[in-house]
Amino acid sequence: MRDQSHFVSLYQLVPNEIHQYKGIVQLLLHFRWKWICLMIFNDDGGELFLKNMLPILFQNGICPAFIARISVLVFFDDYANAQIKWHKILLDIIKSKANVIFVHGETRTMLSLMIVLNSRHIDDEKLFGKVWIMAGQLDFAALVLHKDLNLEIFHGALAFTPHTHEIPGFHPFLRSLNPYLAKRDGFIQTFWEQAFGCSFLNTNIQENIDDSCTGEESLERLPGPFFEMSMTGHSYSIYNAVYALANSIHIIDSSISAFKRRFARRGIENGILQPWQDLFLCSIVFILFKQVIPLSLCNCICPPGCHKKKKEGKPFCCYDCVQCPEGKVSPQADMDACNTCQEDHYPNKEQNQCIPKMFSFLSYEETLGMGLAISAYFFFFITVWILWIFIKYRNTPIVKANNRSLSYILLVFLLLCFLSSSLFIGQPHKLTCLFRQVAFGIIFSVAISCVLSKNVTVIVAFLATQPGSGMRKWMGKKLANAIILFCSSIQAGICLIWLATTPPFPDFDMHSMAEEIVLECNEGSTAMFYCVLGYMGFLAFVSFLVAFFTRKLPDSFNEAKFITFSMLIFCSVWISFIPTYLSTKGKYMVVVEIFSMLASTAGLLACIFFPKCYIILLRPELNKRDEIIKRKR
Repeated sequence: MRDQSHFVSLYQLVPNEIHQYKGIVQLLLHFRWKWICLMIFNDDGGELFLKNMLPILFQNGICPAFIARISVLVFFDDYANAQIKWHKILLDIIKSKANVIFVHGETRTMLSLMIVLNSRHIDDEKLFGKVWIMAGQLDFAALVLHKDLNLEIFHGALAFTPHTHEIPGFHPFLRSLNPYLAKRDGFIQTFWEQAFGCSFLNTNIQENIDDSCTGEESLERLPGPFFEMSMTGHSYSIYNAVYALANSIHIIDSSISAFKRRFARRGIENGILQPWQDLFLCSIVFILFKQVIPLSLCNCICPPGCHKKKKEGKPFCCYDCVQCPEGKVSPQADMDACNTCQEDHYPNKEQNQCIPKMFSFLSYEETLGMGLAISAYFFFFITVWILWIFIKYRNTPIVKANNRSLSYILLVFLLLCFLSSSLFIGQPHKLTCLFRQVAFGIIFSVAISCVLSKNVTVIVAFLATQPGSGMRKWMGKKLANAIILFCSSIQAGICLIWLATTPPFPDFDMHSMAEEIVLECNEGSTAMFYCVLGYMGFLAFVSFLVAFFTRKLPDSFNEAKFITFSMLIFCSVWISFIPTYLSTKGKYMVVVEIFSMLASTAGLLACIFFPKCYIILLRPELNKRDEIIKRKR
């Protein structure tokens, strides 16, 4: 019957139910009712409704708490059995968490339900806490002839109704109705008696009756639930059907067109009815629920910050609320799964929204950056002061005895070591990233080469004093300069290869810190970075060994003891640097590297030059040639 290709002249008296299915789902989703009771007529129509409606409900996340199949009271003998079944169904409704009941069926279904509810065997007070939704097939206007039935429980119910339209002349027609003028219409008199509680009596039998119908009663004064002056959707559908039939007969009789299949004088197309062109919900107030939209859910709504977890053996509408895992959020209620924030965002404490990450780098404004910068400049000025002392007392025996030129070179590069640490503080840029590790590696290598050269010079000087020694030809600045140049050039070569192949560059680290985007210098090649550190460690280890084996040479020539301590400090700092550096994240990696640079450089400065400054400034009597010769003996 619904296939219009076979029934081209079929006119549907009621709309296609697919529109009602959509309307039901839209209504339930609008109020977020996802746990409902379904009451259907126990016949083929009810089963067809379930077959079509359940998949649509499931697709939209709506579950039936239970499905009640109801029977219609056709004969009075069926009343006892039906009452038991209805009583059980209504008790299940009262106990259910579902606060929404959808009733699908015909008008006689509602009559059966009303008869049971009016039997007073049901505590209908508890049913007032439910929201009733009626299908479009139920016509409340047809219940007016059953005036004794109590409809109070359905006050505020939501009902679907077929499309209606105001018919010109319909109101005047209703106002003009008079039971005494409609002699051939017995229905009007029966309706009049039911509506106004009066009766039409035979005047030949009894004349003075107080409740007799006068015909002056007004339909407009009847309460709305009992009688409406406007045309209902069902009546309008009948009106359209009659109108369509009349037009069809008129077309056939007038033989205007034997092939005309469409007419639209009332906006209707043959076989096609399009109700609910604009589906919307007016402002609905739930008075029985204190003007708050009632909930109809299997369980409470999962708040933002949680996600749904299915309960085993329960419908998918029933679930537990589980806190989102660390690092994930659920910004909305009742989310199936938590989401991961974008790389430049992180979850807030409640895990219900993503917050933009702040940019982070070691700056001069923060305590750590300021403290390291002050320490670097403090040691820088200490080194400048020591260099000034050595220049001022350059002709004294103690300065001459410890290779004055190498001391100057070492002090200058210690100055540069302290200054190079400032390249690691502040926002990383292309130039600072490109040169800071290179400068650090080369400057430190030159400083350690100077220390190694000092040790070798002491050994050569001592051996040259031995009778018949051939080491005199190695005496002088050439050997020291050659050692410094050779050792430093290897480190410079490593750095050049690094810059030529995989140079460092500014980068964003979005993963190390949960709430920060770390602005850092990407080393480009971790292997090259550790090659620079490894070569520097190799030079320090060689210097330590040479100083250790020369520590027993005469004191006048020898500062190997102090160099041994300085190299021991240097190696200890950088050995502990590697695990500490690898275990820290973000800007604290830079802090560890700067601290290691300052600590190792300060160790060299203190161990090698502080004892000499002590003699020069506080014990000048020891800074004489006679004293040095005396100590040698």
